[in-house]
Amino acid sequence: MHTTPNQTEFDAIVIGGSYAGLSAAMQLARARRRVLVIDAGQRRNRFATHSHGFLTQDGTEAAAIAAQGRAQLLAYPNVRWVEGKAVQAAPEGEGFRIALDDGASVHGRRLVLATGVIDDLPAIVGLRERWGRSVFHCPYCHGYELDQGAIGVIATGELSMHHALMLPDWGSVTLFLNGAFEPDAAQLAALASRGVALERTLVARIEGEADVVLEDGRTLPMAGLFVMPQMRMASPVAEQLGCAMEDGHAGQFVRTDVMKASSVAGVFCCGDMARAAGNVALAVADGAMAGVGAHRSLIEALNVPA
Repeated sequence: MHTTPNQTEFDAIVIGGSYAGLSAAMQLARARRRVLVIDAGQRRNRFATHSHGFLTQDGTEAAAIAAQGRAQLLAYPNVRWVEGKAVQAAPEGEGFRIALDDGASVHGRRLVLATGVIDDLPAIVGLRERWGRSVFHCPYCHGYELDQGAIGVIATGELSMHHALMLPDWGSVTLFLNGAFEPDAAQLAALASRGVALERTLVARIEGEADVVLEDGRTLPMAGLFVMPQMRMASPVAEQLGCAMEDGHAGQFVRTDVMKASSVAGVFCCGDMARAAGNVALAVADGAMAGVGAHRSLIEALNVPA
């Protein structure tokens, strides 16, 4: 459903209404700027029921945090919201023209991108269905709830060593190499020092809660699994605008400065699309900085000391 704003000119347009976008919009709203949020309703953590590690919200339903944030933001009379997708962005005048998927267009003097990323998971039967429930990416978000049980790491490449060496603080770890890489002598020593068990037999599928069925017929029950997916941009807007990218450990992200300004003047980027790794707490902090950065740039455009 689309909710078309009753105006088309804004001081700032925020594309993406999840945690980072909400946080950015809040800063701009409290600066009494005219703000539009465009949101397609596809939070990255929509597969997870609860969020952990975010101060005052530990254990709260992930959707409830986003819903409360939206309600608080929309209490500001200078904020408008569109449910839909931004399909095209281009510079126009002293700002940017944004085309929506319903044919409408809006203009903003500043642009905050919080469009998020898409996780591409390994093609293992049963893995995707458990993503966010018993298959995870962030140990800080989900490791504690596994209650020091058996934890499996399904390798997607050498960078899965990062998971394997971290997770013994949360339980007993088995690294399923699954043909992704073979540890060298130094890596084997590091794994041994952390008590990580190695399994070289290929993974056939995932069953039950998080049971790993191997190609030789064995089943290794796990309390939870961790995997490092490849990430890609959920929206083409940053690329359309020519924002410079950086290569991260799991995919590209937008390069920003300390105020979350991108390489394109007037465009600020925040959340998972603009950092190598993240969670809800980091996304909120990132968004707050992007909102402040966008507001400061509006002031600086008037040659008024910030």
